[in-house]
Amino acid sequence: MDIWGDTRIDFLGKRFIMFVISGVFVLIGIYATLAIPLGKANLGTDFAGGIAIQYRFENPLVIDKVRQMLADSEFKDATLQQFAEPTKLLIRLKMTGGDLRDTSKRLGDVFVKGMPDNPYAVDSTAEVGPTVGKKLQKDALWAVGISLLGILIYVAWRFEFRFGVAAVVATFHDILVVMGLLYIFNKEMNLLIVTALLTLAGYSLTDTVVVFDRIRENLARRGKEEAIPLINRSINEVLRRTIVTSLTTLLSLTALLFIGGEVIHDFSLTLFVGILIGTYSSIFIASPILLFWKEHGRPAGAKA
Repeated sequence: MDIWGDTRIDFLGKRFIMFVISGVFVLIGIYATLAIPLGKANLGTDFAGGIAIQYRFENPLVIDKVRQMLADSEFKDATLQQFAEPTKLLIRLKMTGGDLRDTSKRLGDVFVKGMPDNPYAVDSTAEVGPTVGKKLQKDALWAVGISLLGILIYVAWRFEFRFGVAAVVATFHDILVVMGLLYIFNKEMNLLIVTALLTLAGYSLTDTVVVFDRIRENLARRGKEEAIPLINRSINEVLRRTIVTSLTTLLSLTALLFIGGEVIHDFSLTLFVGILIGTYSSIFIASPILLFWKEHGRPAGAKA
């Protein structure tokens, strides 16, 4: 059964309004990106430096009880990760300027007080210094930059260079908007979030390529059809596929958001928001850029 039928939405007619809205969020995203090396963002231990301590308890742990216990102590910003073995626990703490041994002792005192009937042993301790954190920040930026370059090369090879530029701009837009939203909601920036952003870049590219493929097909047999109606028609023709693909992916992420646990919650949230923005950008950002990029007075992809 065809739920939507044939749509005839004038997407390009709304391009200027969408550009203004996107521009505001992109500026916030640029500020959020610059705030990371300046130390003004909510950085995780990966970027800001910190310590990781792995414990082994005698009895199985109830992770929610441990999380509440730490929330009521000086270690309320601790990140907890439980293993398949319920007696093992990894705790990450941001750098506080204190000694690793002293921090470990104070954290142990919290466990002794809160769970006196559950003895523990420290399996391992590790420290991420500020120098390592700075290197990880730089490596993360390189990873994003290389992924954008790869997108440009791939789309330019499959379509044309101008299509590649439009895809890179749309992907860069998605990453910056998500970064801005994470900054607004004070979400912690760590390597897991960078992984989500790189995953988002791949998803956004896939959605954009679907739209570009239909635009290219219609350009090849356009006849006397003007650029704006042609691009609008192309988007409408793949709209149902785009919506179904996005909804299917969002359903999976919804499950991860609510039952995936605290450790991957921000990762799932980043992908959830990113897919919504990626779907939006393939329609309202990538496609209009092709309209603005003209050659000999004809739209991108047209033959003279």
